[in-house]
Amino acid sequence: MQRGARTSRPREEKWMLRLYIAGNTPKSTAALINLKRYCEQHLSNRYELEVIDLLLNPQLAAGDQILAIPTLVRKMPVPVRKIIGDLSNEEKVLVGLDLRPIKK
Repeated sequence: MQRGARTSRPREEKWMLRLYIAGNTPKSTAALINLKRYCEQHLSNRYELEVIDLLLNPQLAAGDQILAIPTLVRKMPVPVRKIIGDLSNEEKVLVGLDLRPIKK
């Protein structure tokens, strides 16, 4: 590797994302819509998204230590990262996920 060269994740690496919501609240709905848009733009077909409604399965909040909703958890690639809120600020979401846009 050249000195100063940046290492990057392989393009084919699969991202595993989990979005915790609470029913169809405006913030939960906005978070899901925003996240799907970012995934399609920046991850193409390299992601799996699991949506967990804590109104239906409140016991699942403990596994990822969810304290607020909506919360996005990046399970893979490691390390695990979390973002709380409606995910409306794309730049903050991409930085929070350590996601570099695909160069076209």
